[in-house]
This record gives sequence, structure tokens and C-alpha cells, in this order.
Amino acid sequence: MTSLYDAVGGFDALLALCRRWHTLCLADPVAAHPFEHPGHPQHDERLAAYLAEALGGPRLYTGGYGDETHVQILHAGNGEHHELDERCLALFDQALADRGIGGDPGARLSSYFREATIAQRAYAADPGLVPDGLPFNHA
Repeated sequence: MTSLYDAVGGFDALLALCRRWHTLCLADPVAAHPFEHPGHPQHDERLAAYLAEALGGPRLYTGGYGDETHVQILHAGNGEHHELDERCLALFDQALADRGIGGDPGARLSSYFREATIAQRAYAADPGLVPDGLPFNHA
């Protein structure tokens, strides 16, 4: 059985997707805000590693960057921002289309990314709410 990771084209396809999404977000007046500030210089690579692992590929994120608790803390404490989330999700779908990731694999990845984005709202008020030892969020 083919993993979702393989179905979307593996790491190189995910990295191209993340780079396209980042570019689209930076060009958008609503979505640009979290991407305009200095962030991690390998944001795209880290997101691609996370998605690779989430989709059944190699353990690139937990093997080199952190665990699910770490991911949630990175995104916690910024309040809820529904308009920003929705715009970023729409741009993620645009990046999927631009990179030719469609059909069932594209729909499953889009759904996973939406669910993961919405789940981060649980810790919107305070990074201190993020519990230790969260299980990795697989698709």
C-alpha cells in the first residue's frame, strides 16, 4: 500500500509545496503577517519535514527538529486569528494546485493541514497550556 507521503511525491514535492505556499503567503496582505517577521531560516524545510512524517514518510521532523509539543509551543500564545487561518489555508490549497498535487492525495493533505491548523487554536491563549509529550499528529 502506498503512503500518502509517496502519493504526493515525497520530500521534494513537499518542499516545493512549502516554498510555494510561503511565497503566496508573503504576497498576500492578510497572510503575510506571520511570515514577514524574522523566523527560522529553514522554515520551509522544517514544515516539509513535518509534513513528510505526518504523511507516513521518514521521521525527519522528530528525528531532527523536535516533537509535537515543540510544534504546538511554536504556534501558541498568539490568540485566535480565524481570518488569517482561513486565508493561509486557501493559499495552501492554491499551492497544492500550483504544484500539481491534486486528486485524493491533494484533498487528504488539504484536509490534514486544515485540521492541524484548527487544532492549534487550543493553545492560542498561552504556550504554557501545551502539555508535554503530545503524540505526533499523523494524517
